[in-house]
Amino acid sequence: MESFYPKNGRVVLHVDMNSFYASVEIAHNPSLRGLPLAIAGKPEERKGIIVTCSYEARTFGVKTTMTVWEAKKLCPNLIILPPNFERYRGASREIFHILRRYTPLVEPVSIDEGYLDITSSYALGTPLAIAELIQQELLERLMLPCSIGIAPNKFLAKMASNMKKPLGITVLRKREVPAVLWPLPAVAMHGVGEKTADKLAGLGIMTIGDLAQASDHVLKNRLGIRGIQLKERANGIDRRKVDPEAANDFKSVGQSITLPKDETKQQELLRVLLQLSERVAVRLQRKKVLGESLSVMIRYKDWKTITRSKKLSGPIEKAEDIFAEAKQLFLKNWSGNGIRLLGVTLSDLTEKEQADVQLDLFSYEQEAKKASLAETLDKLDKKYGEGVIQPASKKKPAGKEAAPDLEGKKSE
Repeated sequence: MESFYPKNGRVVLHVDMNSFYASVEIAHNPSLRGLPLAIAGKPEERKGIIVTCSYEARTFGVKTTMTVWEAKKLCPNLIILPPNFERYRGASREIFHILRRYTPLVEPVSIDEGYLDITSSYALGTPLAIAELIQQELLERLMLPCSIGIAPNKFLAKMASNMKKPLGITVLRKREVPAVLWPLPAVAMHGVGEKTADKLAGLGIMTIGDLAQASDHVLKNRLGIRGIQLKERANGIDRRKVDPEAANDFKSVGQSITLPKDETKQQELLRVLLQLSERVAVRLQRKKVLGESLSVMIRYKDWKTITRSKKLSGPIEKAEDIFAEAKQLFLKNWSGNGIRLLGVTLSDLTEKEQADVQLDLFSYEQEAKKASLAETLDKLDKKYGEGVIQPASKKKPAGKEAAPDLEGKKSE
């Protein structure tokens, strides 16, 4: 079998679960099989947002981010269920437990997808045979379908896994990139979103092939070093290794404040807590992650320190959501004594692209409007230092001391 594996290269699989949340619900309740099914936040409301849907529902035109009202209009018989995050996390743990039986080099990138380096797994069979075994085992043991890409690197494996869904297995070799990938529009390339595609279009780059042959100078001027990286990907080059520890590179995002004096006024402490929540929100957005656990640290004037945590009902990133949870936790655990330091931390992080949150239409639209403001604040922070532009919540009230500056204590 060794002859089927490269002597100086790697064999990488990208395993991508098909319509994961819907598939987990069908596995839990087989009577749903073959029916149009969608998972939506607040399904009882017409403005609830579709998180994911079965392939049967997709044939009617139902898709992610569509409102329940729109989806029902396209598919009157659509079955809608609320998300069950505990059930999905449990299924994810079982999936990765199975994948690690084929190789220790497994890198989860979200709850429902991951990379495997099977270069040293030749004793189990050819790369195609291993992919078929994985697909079959996940289907038989967990009743969960997946698509798998087989390639010499992570980027090509990811592109390959998207080519046949559901239950597809695709091999993509580097020499096939010009014929297979170059004719595709740039936006179809992993790592190129609509905004980046618009920037590329402004440079006359419309296809992956155009990107592969574009000028380094032009790309770097328009997109920075990322432009060069995207060109490499377009040429099938990706030097990243499958790293089992990548998910642990950062486990939390937090911020703390040492107060200029021991503070006992609840209104002032809540104002500081809001500042912390806003700064944590900016860092979450910068890293493009959301958190599912929140903790508040309180250090009293006698230096006694307590930390209290809670598991959230779903992942969050917005300052107002962080503040609401932090305020509740703080008021429940504050003794009333003078406080010297406060801290807020979000942990159990998940990538924003993969996080499925129970959003209603209002919050979905509001978040889109806020995105450009958050990006502007982030850029100003990087250029001039944190806090150069502050939200109104940080303004100094008349007749009161200004709120303390944030320390550089991060748990990222």
